[in-house]
Amino acid sequence: MQKLFRQLLIELGEDPDREGLKDTPKRVTTSYKFLTQGYRQSVKEVINGALFESESDEMIVVKDIELYSLCEHHMLPFIGKCHLGYIPNGKIIGLSKTARIVDVFARRLQIQERLTKQIGNAIMEHTGARGVAVVIEAKHLCMMMRGVEKQNSSMKTSYMTGIFRSDMRTRSEFMSLIKD
Repeated sequence: MQKLFRQLLIELGEDPDREGLKDTPKRVTTSYKFLTQGYRQSVKEVINGALFESESDEMIVVKDIELYSLCEHHMLPFIGKCHLGYIPNGKIIGLSKTARIVDVFARRLQIQERLTKQIGNAIMEHTGARGVAVVIEAKHLCMMMRGVEKQNSSMKTSYMTGIFRSDMRTRSEFMSLIKD
């Protein structure tokens, strides 16, 4: 990767040997490895056994999970927050693991629509919940820094499964709980 980033600097018209850029290919490589670490992680690894038997059958909501991702179309960041809820069916997941699941998928080249669905499906698959709801709100630098350059725009996506999809009361309860 360092060779590629060095070549990119040359293609941009820069001198990769000048003082400020000498270590840039190395730094950018380290940065991209971190920003795309989700390719080298699995949900099972990050859950690490933190699934617990529980009689709880009420909605569990984790709100405002920060997320940082790279848009797959321009490789520019999108930044936002994820809200997720689920209704347990005998198992609950460790609280911090929900944020780690968000990161597994966010730390890949993404589109927000797919990211939302991947998070929901992972929670559903690993918990066997009666239903899962995920809402992501994000600002996309590919829309803010280039193209239409709209600074105040944001995108919201949702994914509902199980009881959140079939029961409007459950969906409405979740939506009211995640409001600011």
